[in-house]
Amino acid sequence: MNDMTAANLRSAFGGESMAHMRYLVWSDVAAEEGYPNVARLFRAISRAEQVHASNHFETLRDVSGPFLVPSMAGFGLGGTADNLDGAIEGETFEINQMYPAYKEVAKSQGEKQANVSFYYALSAEKVHQQMFGQAKEEVLSGRDMELGKVQICEVCGHTLEGEAPQKCPICGAASEKYITYE
Repeated sequence: MNDMTAANLRSAFGGESMAHMRYLVWSDVAAEEGYPNVARLFRAISRAEQVHASNHFETLRDVSGPFLVPSMAGFGLGGTADNLDGAIEGETFEINQMYPAYKEVAKSQGEKQANVSFYYALSAEKVHQQMFGQAKEEVLSGRDMELGKVQICEVCGHTLEGEAPQKCPICGAASEKYITYE
């Protein structure tokens, strides 16, 4: 694997791993503040971020050794509204800067599996950004968000509210590959 693509995969792995853990912590805050649906949204999207990290890690299967892994990671533990701001900021960075650049490098280097892994994550992050935005509007109004079942595709991290589709629109996985957060 080309060094630049491998470095980008490691960075994305680090960022997604930290997002996974950050969202679990922020889920606890939302639950403590009386926003059970926002807490569930954080937990569900945390799982999607874990799927992304796993995909990036598995794409690096032939690369081994110790590496210093720089990655963009938001820090801060505030109230639920502040934590949603952090989530939106992180998702926006991935959508507008990180994943488009990483995909372009992987494409130019002929790294097809890396490009697929980046595509899966980028596609899901757009939904995460929207869902966190909706949650923030409700929290700022002093209400928990209305939230039905949240579905996470275990193959690509596709995220949606409602019933799982017959076939994932991102990766094509069957509906059985979705995990439900109720």
